[in-house]
Amino acid sequence: MIRTAAELLAEARSGLLRLTPAQAREAISAGAALVDIRDDAQRAREGEIAGAWIVPRNVLEWRFADAEGARDPRLPDRDGLPILLCGQGFQSSLAARELQQLGFARATDVIGGFAGWAEAGLPIVPYGTGAAMHAIAGGPGSPHPGAYA
Repeated sequence: MIRTAAELLAEARSGLLRLTPAQAREAISAGAALVDIRDDAQRAREGEIAGAWIVPRNVLEWRFADAEGARDPRLPDRDGLPILLCGQGFQSSLAARELQQLGFARATDVIGGFAGWAEAGLPIVPYGTGAAMHAIAGGPGSPHPGAYA
C-alpha cells in the first residue's frame, strides 16, 4: 500500500505527546533534552537555542541508539525525554516517531519547530556562540568516532 507524506506525518504524530514551545521550555527546565536536528545552514540562518543538543537528522538514530560505538552517552537514555526540534515541526515529528520505535518511548517534538519557538518569543542565540552542545560525530566506519560535530 502506497501512502502519502501527509499520512505518514499523521501516523507519526498520533503516537506523540507533542509540546508547545512553552511546554518544551518548561520540560527542558525540568531535565528534558532539547535536540535540534536542523542542519548547519538552517542554524546559521535562524539562530540556535542555548543548551540544545545539535544532532543532525542524518545521524540521529545512531547517536541515540547505536550499540556499535556511534551512540553519544551524553544524550538521554531510553527512559529520558528527548524533545526534537526542526525548522517547522514536520521532520521532527517523523524523527521522534523513529526514536520511539528504537525504544525511546517518551520521544516527542516541538509544535511549530524552531519557527514556533521564535514566534513564541523564546530565547534564541546567534549561531556559533557555543551555547548549543554538539553530539559526538563519527560512527561505524568513521575515521574519527570520538570527534565532535
